[in-house]
Amino acid sequence: MSSSPPARLTIDLDALAHNLAVLRAAAPGADAAPVIKADGYGLGAGPVGRRLWAEGARAFFVARLSEGEALRDELGPDRPAAIYVLDGFLPGDGPRLAASGLTPVLESLPQIEAANTYAASVGRMPIALQVDTGMNRQGVTLDEAKALAASPDRLRHLDVQVLMSHLGSATDPADARNALQLERFNQVRPLFPEARTSFAASAGIMLAPDYRADIIRPGISLYGGGPEERPDPRLKAVARLEAKILYIRNILPGEIVGYGSRLVADRPIRMAVVGAGYADGVIRASQRGGYAWYGGARREVLIVTMDLIGVDLGQSPAAIGEYVELLGPNVLIDDIATAAGTVAHECLVRLGGRAERVYLGAA
Repeated sequence: MSSSPPARLTIDLDALAHNLAVLRAAAPGADAAPVIKADGYGLGAGPVGRRLWAEGARAFFVARLSEGEALRDELGPDRPAAIYVLDGFLPGDGPRLAASGLTPVLESLPQIEAANTYAASVGRMPIALQVDTGMNRQGVTLDEAKALAASPDRLRHLDVQVLMSHLGSATDPADARNALQLERFNQVRPLFPEARTSFAASAGIMLAPDYRADIIRPGISLYGGGPEERPDPRLKAVARLEAKILYIRNILPGEIVGYGSRLVADRPIRMAVVGAGYADGVIRASQRGGYAWYGGARREVLIVTMDLIGVDLGQSPAAIGEYVELLGPNVLIDDIATAAGTVAHECLVRLGGRAERVYLGAA
């Protein structure tokens, strides 16, 4: 057996570029500002950001200030992208934001006051302003936005470049909250006429044209997750996690497999034990309905432990050292998320650093 690590994570940057093209085509006339927070959804913000820049993206969103600093370093001086930090402005952030040329997304009146005070000492500062239109997580309220527009001194030293909000139910196009949030966002847009607008993330992009505004913020669907939390044939899998077969075990009816007594064999089982587990990002709960891919067919996942996964081979020929696909083009991320009772985002960002990483396509 090869001495290479037992698990391999392949990131297909050509598939990433394909997905960006699909999302752009769904929102003609809008600029795309990809979301590459959490280290590019776990796939490497540097290679992801550089490839998306090559595909024409000129702005990005991250969550943490430290993520923005790291992305600026990865892009380098030849890729002067706008980088928006969703955490906003916290005490002491001003010099770091300025040093890396980052733009905070201001989320509350205290953040606005702090940013305005800091900017008064250094000159005007570019910002994005988030308005809460019904998700009740981040952003100033509608009344607060109206009060800010009526009192321009509160924004005297701030240049509101982007006015944005975030949809809470866009994965369900029939949910009435979508239209309600759009109505509220449209109330705020005239208050900041010089600002560009941004409303739609991955799921919102696929709603009606009114939701797309000037800038779309594609996230999970860039990486292959369906906008409605189910597989979408228009999108390609970007991440493929594979693990080698370490052992093959024959289990008799009535024998217990794994910890506890959760799984008792009700038939003879020929099980491959492969070299990955939840330490590599495979969610343990996915053993209750997840599948793997081997020998040209789906294979039931029997157990998921920290370092090892048991896969039912059936009668398929198999050999030690061969790879089993645990996530990828044949093991769709939305299916695994459903089996684990979570969302595709979590399945991606949990992919650990232990697996060998391979990038396909130019970064």
